[in-house]
Amino acid sequence: MKFKMTREEKNWVLYDVGNSAFVLLVSTIMPIYFNYLAENAGISSVEYLAYWGYAASVATAIVAFIGPVFGTLADTKGLKKPIFITTMLIGGIGCLVLGFARQWLIFLLIYIIAKVGFSGSLIFYDSMLGDITTEERVDNVSSQGYAWGYIGSCVPFVVCLGIVLGAERIGISTEMAMMISFAIVAVWWIGMTIPLLKVYKQKNYVERQPKAVRNSFKRLGITLKNVKKEKKIFLFLLAFFFYIDGVYTIIDMATAYGTALGFDSTGLLLALLVTQLVAFPFAILFGRLSLRYDTEKLIMICIIAYFGIAVFAMFLKEQWQFWILAILVGMFQGGIQALSRSYFTKIIPAEKSGEYFGLMDICGKGASFMGTSVISLISQVTGNVSIGVGAISLFFVLGIIVFKMATTEEQEKMSLLRTSVR
Repeated sequence: MKFKMTREEKNWVLYDVGNSAFVLLVSTIMPIYFNYLAENAGISSVEYLAYWGYAASVATAIVAFIGPVFGTLADTKGLKKPIFITTMLIGGIGCLVLGFARQWLIFLLIYIIAKVGFSGSLIFYDSMLGDITTEERVDNVSSQGYAWGYIGSCVPFVVCLGIVLGAERIGISTEMAMMISFAIVAVWWIGMTIPLLKVYKQKNYVERQPKAVRNSFKRLGITLKNVKKEKKIFLFLLAFFFYIDGVYTIIDMATAYGTALGFDSTGLLLALLVTQLVAFPFAILFGRLSLRYDTEKLIMICIIAYFGIAVFAMFLKEQWQFWILAILVGMFQGGIQALSRSYFTKIIPAEKSGEYFGLMDICGKGASFMGTSVISLISQVTGNVSIGVGAISLFFVLGIIVFKMATTEEQEKMSLLRTSVR
């Protein structure tokens, strides 16, 4: 049976199409351009990878700190949409301003601001999922978001890639080509947000109270206590912390890693374009599979696959191996992200979605902070980036163990319920 989305679901998916252009820019062209700025300043490839990793870590740490508070505040009636708009504009305008940076440190500072805006907007965007669809459709809609985000982001990316690679031929500098590229992505991102803003209505919320900010801190404290009692949610968040670490780190550091290994930059960009193209059908496939198989089993398959990907990444020596890595990542990237988002939506209270997604973001961003920091530190200490990348596989092992504990907890609870009914 063909899956048909409602208007609200389609417009929600469009934001994935918009913001994914920024994700693709950050994971492909941007690290290469930063390497160009860093080389002009006399910075080595190992130092360049470390600084890029530290910048990504600082951005994720900031969002992990402020995300839960703003997420809790956004659960208040009428506040989710304006807070979402604010963070989206910080990201979009930050992306535009990146094009004017010519010094590597200034570039990194603006990048941190833009990424904080981008990451912050995703907290509120993800928490909107419960407002725009039903529990029966949530896995498929979440997967559609990632799928169309992957394929849609290729449109501005191909245009930007043509401008950057053909800069000399069309008579413009690399700096001017990047300025145009950042502007294209910013306009695409903000433009794709408008349809969602026109139709979104916050259906699940808590009523407004005086001293909303102070009360958001109080509600967050209560939620943290409740999470410890809700063993399934707690164990899932812990497992998510470990396995999403590797996923986000691979996304953030793939191009930087390939560049540090000395691979051709054009080949790296084309390989990561293939990742997006492969991710589109596979994200939809995982959404369809969720209608027939347990979401827990599909998530576990994705984690195990990513463990194998991380181990394989350690032994990259030739550029063709990077192409294989790009295809493998594309096969499972959308599935693990989409199913984790929809699975979490189903196990949390709907009226506190912003609050709980803020906590989920702590786990995701905290893990990403740890992952990029681990690669940066180990690369600097050993002088070998492959060893740093290999360490990421350990986080997938921990993710497998804890996620198995979470699903076992749910099975035991269901068994007890059946026994009590009898």
